[in-house]
Amino acid sequence: MQLATLPNTATSAEVIASLEHSGGVIVSNFVSDDTLVGLERDLRPKLDSLAFGNDPYFSGTRTRRLGALFKHTRHAADIARQPHFRAAAEHYLRVEEHIYLGEDQVKTVPTMQIGVTQVIDIYPGEGKQPLHRDDSVWQWRHPHGGRQARVQVMVAVTDFTADNGGTLVIPGSHLWDDRRPPTIDEAVPTVMSAGSALIWLGGTYHAGGENRSATSRTGITMTLDLGYLRQEENHYLALTFDEVAALPDDIRRLLGYQACEPTCGWIEHEGVMRDPSFLFEDSDGTAEQVSMGTRSTAEPVA
Repeated sequence: MQLATLPNTATSAEVIASLEHSGGVIVSNFVSDDTLVGLERDLRPKLDSLAFGNDPYFSGTRTRRLGALFKHTRHAADIARQPHFRAAAEHYLRVEEHIYLGEDQVKTVPTMQIGVTQVIDIYPGEGKQPLHRDDSVWQWRHPHGGRQARVQVMVAVTDFTADNGGTLVIPGSHLWDDRRPPTIDEAVPTVMSAGSALIWLGGTYHAGGENRSATSRTGITMTLDLGYLRQEENHYLALTFDEVAALPDDIRRLLGYQACEPTCGWIEHEGVMRDPSFLFEDSDGTAEQVSMGTRSTAEPVA
């Protein structure tokens, strides 16, 4: 099985269909040329100033990594807002459930949040990572009632090839249970041009590839995760309050400054359980006035 490559004119339904089948799909021209240039301009100087990792097992010893991307570039928002990525995440994560509040059955739909933002720059001589599932950060079990915990993207800042460490993926492995181990002969390399992206599910086995070329391979990964799970990257400490306040409202919410139905993530203010978006109401006037202590955000089932 190989990964499909779809044009950026593909419909969201086509992207989701490929994810259903293979657990991963490549979208050509995922970001615009202006976004790609902006990402390179903003991130390369900082990235080049960092030391290599020192973990030969997972993080690598010939790889540079930079997180907290919303601190370093406004173009990170272009990735978070990309329509194919958002549509896939909405499809897999914002699945409604029904719960009882007393005798009333109500519908709840979880929010989604950004779990990880990271530039990964793999240099010549770096070996491949062990194959893994990224939803294992929560010890997610498979199958899990059909629910996914994460939808992830890897944007190619430079071309990805089989020789320079293009992300290895085992197509179809999102359907495996937890008793089946991954083997390297089942994995295929992600081959795509700069500006394209790999979208994959949290239950799909993958790994950074071995770089046997003469140049580095640079990619940006970002995840959209279920809103009630702990974020893998701690955005609350990585970004100052002022840095968060300067971001657009939808990005602030994705970074975790919103409550998730039915009652995860509220903050007490003057004795009332409130959605944390109210903290920014003076900065742009967009915060919802939600009092979670007096009105459920869940909707009654018809």
